Amino acid sequence: MKRIIHCCLFAICTSISLFAQENATPPLEKGHTNNNKFKQLYDEFSTPNEYRAASGAPGHAYYQQQADYKMDIVLDDKNAKLSGFETITYTNNSPDVLNYLWVQLDQNMRAKDSKTPLIEGKTIDPVMLPEKFTSTYLSKPFDGGFNIEQVLDNQNKPLKHMINRTMMRIDLPKPLKHGDKFSFSIKWWYNINDHILKRGRSGYEYFPEDGNRAYVIAQFYPRMAVYSDVEGWQNSQFWGRDEFALPFGNFQVNITVPADHVLDGTGKLTNRKDVFSKTMLERYEKAKTSYDKPVLIITQEEVEIKEKNFSNDTKTWKLYAENVRDFGFATSRKFIWDMMAVKIANKDVMAVSMYPKEGNPLWEDWSTKVVASTLKSYSRMTFDYPYHKAISVHAKNQGMEYPMICWNYGRPKKDGSYSDRVKYGMMGVIIHEVGHNFFPMIVNSDERQWTWMDEGLNTFVQYVAEQDFGETYPEALSAKDAHFPSDRGPAHMIVPYMGGNQDHIAPIMTKGLNTYQFGNNAYGKPATALNILRETVMGKDLFDYAFKEYAHRWKFKHPTPEDFFRTMEDASAFDLDWYWRGWFYTTDWVDIGIKEVKRYYVSSEPNTFMKELMKEKGIKKSQLKPLVYMVGEGSEDYKKSKSKTTNPLEVSTVKEYLMDNFTEEERQNIKTPKYFYNIIFEKPGGLVMPIIVEYTYADGSKKTETYPAQIWRLNDNQVSRTIASEKEIVNIVVDPNLETADVDTSNNSWPRKKQDNEFDKFKRKIKQ
Repeated sequence: MKRIIHCCLFAICTSISLFAQENATPPLEKGHTNNNKFKQLYDEFSTPNEYRAASGAPGHAYYQQQADYKMDIVLDDKNAKLSGFETITYTNNSPDVLNYLWVQLDQNMRAKDSKTPLIEGKTIDPVMLPEKFTSTYLSKPFDGGFNIEQVLDNQNKPLKHMINRTMMRIDLPKPLKHGDKFSFSIKWWYNINDHILKRGRSGYEYFPEDGNRAYVIAQFYPRMAVYSDVEGWQNSQFWGRDEFALPFGNFQVNITVPADHVLDGTGKLTNRKDVFSKTMLERYEKAKTSYDKPVLIITQEEVEIKEKNFSNDTKTWKLYAENVRDFGFATSRKFIWDMMAVKIANKDVMAVSMYPKEGNPLWEDWSTKVVASTLKSYSRMTFDYPYHKAISVHAKNQGMEYPMICWNYGRPKKDGSYSDRVKYGMMGVIIHEVGHNFFPMIVNSDERQWTWMDEGLNTFVQYVAEQDFGETYPEALSAKDAHFPSDRGPAHMIVPYMGGNQDHIAPIMTKGLNTYQFGNNAYGKPATALNILRETVMGKDLFDYAFKEYAHRWKFKHPTPEDFFRTMEDASAFDLDWYWRGWFYTTDWVDIGIKEVKRYYVSSEPNTFMKELMKEKGIKKSQLKPLVYMVGEGSEDYKKSKSKTTNPLEVSTVKEYLMDNFTEEERQNIKTPKYFYNIIFEKPGGLVMPIIVEYTYADGSKKTETYPAQIWRLNDNQVSRTIASEKEIVNIVVDPNLETADVDTSNNSWPRKKQDNEFDKFKRKIKQ
């Protein structure tokens, strides 16, 4: 008889289980391939090899090329012209034999015959500013681009070459084998552009009030392209948007400028005593031991005297940089110059700012302090800053980065006043551009192909650094701000983009030139994805360890997206393929809500479901051992019942059945839930994410539970959870602190019309 009863129980439980499965996932009509959101990224990823390991680390045969430069540069300030003679020594560390080299000629984007203006669609604007109308329809094309006068081999003989717009191929006299070096020289000049007119990355700003120019010079020399194990030569044309892929090397650069100019740039100044006055040298020595505030090397008063006179003499500044991927410099007689020391690990680094008087008082007060704080934050998140200085140069409408130097916007009004927007914008862009020293100047990803790998990763760390800065310098914040008001990073800020028109959104894993909404795609969304990964999915400790591991593995090397993805998993024991696929390979969005909440009570009497099942199986009640029956809200049993909170432990037959496997001590400690709920969570959005749920009880207390993203692994549309509670639940909210970038919060609460007051307040604050 016992055997029959147990068989009946087994059949009943099996039927219940099958019933639940059938109602959770509808039967498939036909076969399909694996479309599970948790499928591994084997189809998307390349096969690991000797150059790049499956762990995300460089492989045992990893290599990278080297390009060393010696340059003599002359700035003609009167004619805004730059001339140069450079010698490049290229070392082939690859296992391949090279028959030619590719050199980047980025200035050719501004040549008269440039195709760059022709790749954008144009329409007539019904209303235009006069300056835009003039520059669009009335001005002559700028006579820009490189003028290549000579290309010579190391015997000073002409070297065969071919120019294809922004790329130049150097045909080698003989194949370049592994370990071989080849040296060649290029003589060139070009007209420097006014970077204010068409927002160039480099050039000059003209100041009509005093007739001076301030120069921020980059992409100014023919530069070697990258040759790597991933795609051979990275010789994609430069169309103006997606930036640069460059090999590392050593730079010896001599720059001749007017004698009354000051200059700084990538590398160590090797002839400081020749170009600094005695007073400047004394101030510089003082700055080297000033850790709390900048020391002025050149004051505003001194600049105001200098900018009225124009020297006909020249002075040569000599700079030397080791193991950098690029070179940039800034020069003018208008530059105020200040410096302070910042301690990074056991060494001192100089934080430096150069700015015209038009940047004051904002720049003198804050620029160098922002540089110093940024170096500390990024070093904590990645690796100790390896260079000896970091320079912030003020340039109108600019935001651009190079090794050890960057240009940044943020200009007060002529009377010296400025808004919070200008102040925070200036601080934010300095943090961002100084941060680029780490990504991609050191962790040297391919910006031309994967823009997000430098802009997105950098914007993520920028958010961390901005919050650090606000904590370090609370006096820099306005009275209304408790913390630095970052404009990228927090989840809620990306919601309008992710919930927008899908016709104008591209996956993050898209070449920068081909993306819609470049700022959101390359900066905002990847930064938000990493911020959510750190704060909500992985936790800060695991994320920070893995992120730092990636930075250490790939500093002074050329990583790919896969190297980043794999390292983050390898160093954390977190399977994140579902996260990379959703956030980086698709344009899916987050939308998780509460579909249904149903209350239950328990009984020792068979419910309607069991009665029908017993009838179908021909089982009598006397054949069953005691069972616990759940009676759900809305059912006929529930409607007929007088009590909705019957405790199973109060039912003697059930109590006896349940207590069999507990000791006396365990029975005393056992909880006695009085309230039972079944919650169905739905997911109208495509992205799988953890379900963060805040439960509010009748006594006012709250509890937050996070269900891992894997809860969606068997059903991508909806999942259910049962809650047995000693206290009555009166309110349920999904994502109460807006951590997941949920694009529609209207379905995030239960009861639907009685949302949590704090949640409502938080949402209203975000909307404002």
